[in-house]
Amino acid sequence: MIQLGKFEKYLIEEFFDDYRAGAMSQRTFTRRVAFITGSMATASAAMLLVGCTPDEVPRSTDPMPTPARSSAGSGQGTRASSAGAVPGAKSPLSVPEGAAGLTTATVRLTAGGTDISGYLARPDHGPAGPAVLVCHENRGLTPHIQDVARRFAKAGYGALALDLLSREGGTAGMDPDAIPGALIQAGARRHVSDFAAAFDYLSAQDFVDQGRIAMNGFCFGGGITWQAATALPGLKATSAFYGPAPDLDKAAAIKAAVFGVYAELDQRITGAMRAFRDALAKTEVRHELKVYPGVDHAFHNDTGERYNQEQATAAWNDTLAWFSKYV
Repeated sequence: MIQLGKFEKYLIEEFFDDYRAGAMSQRTFTRRVAFITGSMATASAAMLLVGCTPDEVPRSTDPMPTPARSSAGSGQGTRASSAGAVPGAKSPLSVPEGAAGLTTATVRLTAGGTDISGYLARPDHGPAGPAVLVCHENRGLTPHIQDVARRFAKAGYGALALDLLSREGGTAGMDPDAIPGALIQAGARRHVSDFAAAFDYLSAQDFVDQGRIAMNGFCFGGGITWQAATALPGLKATSAFYGPAPDLDKAAAIKAAVFGVYAELDQRITGAMRAFRDALAKTEVRHELKVYPGVDHAFHNDTGERYNQEQATAAWNDTLAWFSKYV
């Protein structure tokens, strides 16, 4: 029987939910699973495992899909949003590129002997202040995540959102269906290592008040944020939005004050949260895991169909309050 890793299972189940809800075509679902598992045979087995019927899965002899080049950009590093409003943004909290009082730039840093890139947003004046690392969803570094970085900058943080696919040429030039698979193939260990390098980068900047660095992530990025919380003792606080929790035996290794955002209708993630909450309760880790009512997975992303303005705003304000208390 096929064995799926934590993040493989998480993503395939998420895409299956989208497919069942009519938010994703069968072709897109199949392509994404194939890129994640690496072959049509394992894609078929994985799709059956999560609940597809035999007539919904590809034949194991079908050829692997070929990644298409994205029309979004050349893929050479991280591409900042064009000036102006974020495409599809519905949140009143959205901060357009070029907003007064902020400085934004694509920055490069070294991680594991390789150059990687990220999007940096920060206040353009004032004394050194706190900073936050931002981890993107399974779509890669999108204009929405750059917007999130600017929202943090508007709140007084230096915010660095890495492109975890820098080594693969950057999110902007990749086939969107191939992005989740590329993130899986790179592995959580590499992603956490990249954020360790990003932590060191921020620590060396004169606009960052020494030792005051937090981390925030969404969906897949929420899972990476939880992993980083167990591995990066220098983090002061984290806020993970509906991401898979780390192994329960890693809870005691967390040094940061951790905040978890969960959606009431997202039982796939919220249901599993209870065991993690119990594990945290047995430690001295400062923590709060909060369930937001009446909303589903990805309710914070205001460019998506599940966005809920009231609860997204509440979760954002709760995150800022948590960081204000502990960072």
